[in-house]
Amino acid sequence: MDMDSSYSARREVISTGLKVTRILCVDDHALLREGIAALVNAESDMRVVAEAANGQQVIELFRLQRPDVTLMDLQMPGLNGIEASIGIRSEFSNARIIVLTTYSVDVQVLRALRALARAYVLEGQVHRELLDTIRAVHAGQKRIPPRSPRSWLTMPRMTT
Repeated sequence: MDMDSSYSARREVISTGLKVTRILCVDDHALLREGIAALVNAESDMRVVAEAANGQQVIELFRLQRPDVTLMDLQMPGLNGIEASIGIRSEFSNARIIVLTTYSVDVQVLRALRALARAYVLEGQVHRELLDTIRAVHAGQKRIPPRSPRSWLTMPRMTT
């Protein structure tokens, strides 16, 4: 973590009296990242501390920022969200990752949930579900949308 972001996070805790959930947002679409940042930063208890456009960037930013929660797009060019998440979890086993995807029933989502993610949010539902999902995952819960097969979480762990 660099000194500026560490100082900023401490100053925010002192000035507001509550701990701010630090979020890293990863998506190859700048407009989606900006929209998520605006939504998240409007809340008093959370802040986007860094953004990445691809899987390579997110691993390095995670090392520097050590966010509380990472929002990870699965479908990115180059290093995809699953590979980037595996890279993060190999160094930081307690990393809390929420998958962002356009697909409600997808083998990739299943692989991500079984291997490393704590939750997923459909990109079309970000405005309705994201903030509650961030809070739940930060609190240590797993969260899947109600329209998803809950049996996914009890299926045998898949290898990645």
